[in-house]
Amino acid sequence: MYEWINELQNTQKHLQQEIAELKNKEVKLQESLSLLRSTLESTAHGIISVSLQGDILGFNQKFVDMWQMPNSLMLSKNYFQCQAFLEKQLKYPETYGQIMEKVSSQPDLEKFDILELKDGKVFAQYSQPQCLEGKIIGRVWSIWDITESQRTKELRQFHEASLSTLAETTNASIFVIQGLNLSYMNPAAEVLTGYTKEELLTGFDARQLFKNKKRKQLNNKDLEYQEMKILEKNGTERWLACAVGMLDDQETPVEMIAGIDITEYKQAESDLSQTLEQIKQLSELKAHFMSMVCHQFRTPLNVVSFSNSLLKRHINECREEKTRPLLDHIQSGIEQLTKMLDDILFFAKAEAATVNYDAKPVNLVEFCKSLIVKMQTSGSENRINFVSQGSNLTACVDQKLLEPMITNLLDNAMKYSPVGSVIDFRLFSECGKVVFEVTDRGVGIPSADRQRLFEPFYRGSNIHNLPGTGLGLSIVKTLVDLHSGHIAVESEVGVSTTFTIMLPAVKAKF
Repeated sequence: MYEWINELQNTQKHLQQEIAELKNKEVKLQESLSLLRSTLESTAHGIISVSLQGDILGFNQKFVDMWQMPNSLMLSKNYFQCQAFLEKQLKYPETYGQIMEKVSSQPDLEKFDILELKDGKVFAQYSQPQCLEGKIIGRVWSIWDITESQRTKELRQFHEASLSTLAETTNASIFVIQGLNLSYMNPAAEVLTGYTKEELLTGFDARQLFKNKKRKQLNNKDLEYQEMKILEKNGTERWLACAVGMLDDQETPVEMIAGIDITEYKQAESDLSQTLEQIKQLSELKAHFMSMVCHQFRTPLNVVSFSNSLLKRHINECREEKTRPLLDHIQSGIEQLTKMLDDILFFAKAEAATVNYDAKPVNLVEFCKSLIVKMQTSGSENRINFVSQGSNLTACVDQKLLEPMITNLLDNAMKYSPVGSVIDFRLFSECGKVVFEVTDRGVGIPSADRQRLFEPFYRGSNIHNLPGTGLGLSIVKTLVDLHSGHIAVESEVGVSTTFTIMLPAVKAKF
């Protein structure tokens, strides 16, 4: 009896423990269910759970609100009636019916769909099987409103399509560079570069295309203006005026360049700059010329004025041996003035293209000898050593233009050489051309002066106070050009200078 009572008491204690454990589990289950309900009610998704037989096992208020379901319909627990209510709101109910048939025939199927409503809303729907102890007992549906995101997506697609259309039809060249490689180019860019998309969009290094492009800062999202050179397929360089920007939300830096061809503008800009520089130089030359003319004319005029004053003062008491030097000074001053005026007038005619060119056969040997005699008898203290190839070298030239051409070279050679030095003058024929070569033993021409040697009014930096207009070599160059010839100079400062003139010979005899 006592044993039975003890066993009964032990059983009672054991049952009480199990009851306590069950109550604890029930409390925890209630807490879990409460948490689950709170989670379901707080989510932005509408949730509904349906058994395989079509009974509604559970749902949240969001589902009811999204579909505006009547309470009576939800309390019926019949999902097929709910489905009929849903289909009335859909833009394409037959498509929804096909979805339901498919998930009914395949209980283990996971499905994602987009539902469009008649009122313009767009819902996303995801469903998956509901399992208990490894067995499918129904299906859970999760639905959320994607109307705004869908509109944003459609708007983005519209903008992308519009931009794509604009890019494909615009005259501006558009390039997209991802990392170092081109990832997009529009038809205008193909026309500009001469490359096809297939050639450039297959790993082509953009640095080979853009020659002086500046690096765009990654954190700078503003458009940046750049002028850059682009190398065409045929090797030609062209200038582009570009708007450069960085595209957002890209793992690899993506740069977009939209440019228009400004090559002609840059060329015009360069031409204008050169023209302005030439105008500036011309202005400087004119100022220099006026200063030079005043200075160069003053010296012979002073000589003439002083000599004339002496003659007037002592005209009655002067004998011929005293008056002759004064008259010679006056004559020399007049000749200097005449020479300078002749140079200026001749240069003005050449600049105005009013110098007539009339080529006729001329015996150049006789011409040169006659010219040398004339210059040697003018009082020069330098001797001209003339050497010719043969005694009858003939060419078709304009003698009246050839004389100032050679005279200027010989006159410069004597002017800038030491008194008593020898001037070498050679005449010969070579490759169908007649060549005049004049070599002095003078001050030479610095290399910095040689580039501007034939510019009007330009004088060398080492001639000091020697008289001259700076027009002699400019006149020589003009006359050589009229003969379709060529002039060259070689010089060593302090040693010698050689001028070489080559003129075409229509016919030559030896």
